[in-house]
Amino acid sequence: MTTATINPADLLTEVCNKLAAPAVIGASLDGRTRPQSLAGGAAGIALLHVERAVSGQGDEALAHRWIRAAISEPISIGRNADPFNGAPTLAFMLHTARELGGYRRAHAELVDATIRLTRQRLASAHDRMDRREPLPMYEFDLVHGLTGFGLYLLHAHPDHWLSGEVIDYLTRITEPLGDDRGTPPWWLSSGLAGTPDPRFPEGHGNLGTAHGISAVIFLLAYAILHGHDTPAANDALATLTRWTDSHRHGNGSGAWWPGHVSPGVDPTRHRPSWCYGTAGIARAQQLAGIAQNDATRRQHAENAMLAVLHDKTQRDRLDGIGLCHGKAGLLQSACRMATTNTVLYASIPSLAAELASLLSADEGDIPELLDGTAGAALALHTATRGTPATDWDTFLALS
Repeated sequence: MTTATINPADLLTEVCNKLAAPAVIGASLDGRTRPQSLAGGAAGIALLHVERAVSGQGDEALAHRWIRAAISEPISIGRNADPFNGAPTLAFMLHTARELGGYRRAHAELVDATIRLTRQRLASAHDRMDRREPLPMYEFDLVHGLTGFGLYLLHAHPDHWLSGEVIDYLTRITEPLGDDRGTPPWWLSSGLAGTPDPRFPEGHGNLGTAHGISAVIFLLAYAILHGHDTPAANDALATLTRWTDSHRHGNGSGAWWPGHVSPGVDPTRHRPSWCYGTAGIARAQQLAGIAQNDATRRQHAENAMLAVLHDKTQRDRLDGIGLCHGKAGLLQSACRMATTNTVLYASIPSLAAELASLLSADEGDIPELLDGTAGAALALHTATRGTPATDWDTFLALS
């Protein structure tokens, strides 16, 4: 099938039909079902069917089928519960599905569990800072840490006192620890996986979205624009954006940021993925520009995204369909950035056609949300609508 003959509506219907039965999740790489996983389990695929149902283009019964599959096992509320797994994931899923009705008791219990977990993680984080110890990746990042918890709270419970506590924590991680390391307080002493790595003897500064400071920039900007416009939040946002400015390369339409920096290593341009590349970083910079009333920052961000959309060599570096590493993440980011930029908006159809072509040829071996078919379908659905019907991409720090 050629790109020109692909009808996005028919393709999305076909994909959703293929992902109708929760048993398809058994096709994951390790064969596990992981119902409570946002990245690779039923909770993630449920978001596709919820978004389609709420938008009036999908089967509501199918959405409920996947929601029930996601909550089918005892809920994880322990150490492995985080924004991408367990109670916080399921609380987010049911918040996204609230227009479909039902699950009130389950939702209330999940919210309570998520609030308890957030309070525990905050207490531990403040204890760490009181001891003047370096920042660990899993404490703050989007996937495992308090930035992910904060995005959920600000979207689902913006007036809850705990939302403000998370913002206060994020402002505090910009404050010097007094350890004379010569690096910013958000510098990570680990490698890219958050663990010791001989390739990073002096650690690294992470500019990415999945595990780095761009998600914090996004959350602070979002908070300022949604009721948390405090001097501390503005100061923290200014501190972080000045640091990312110091690592921005190129000017005008050629601006780009490395995914990470480390001493003595020349920075390199990452593929334009959501996790570490232009897709996620530019969206964070755009929202920061809006929050700071900084037209230049916003223009740098939008021009950087335009440059990628117009550069086939850069787009071809994305070798899959996924939200994390592939073309779906770039497309979803571009769609969110294009809501206020007509030039960006006009550049989206060609990327959507590329993704549709890849998705139509995909055999569905990886049905999951983050790296597979469900996420690609959601991004294509967004492109065909112009904007999502739900804030399903909150977990990506895009909405």
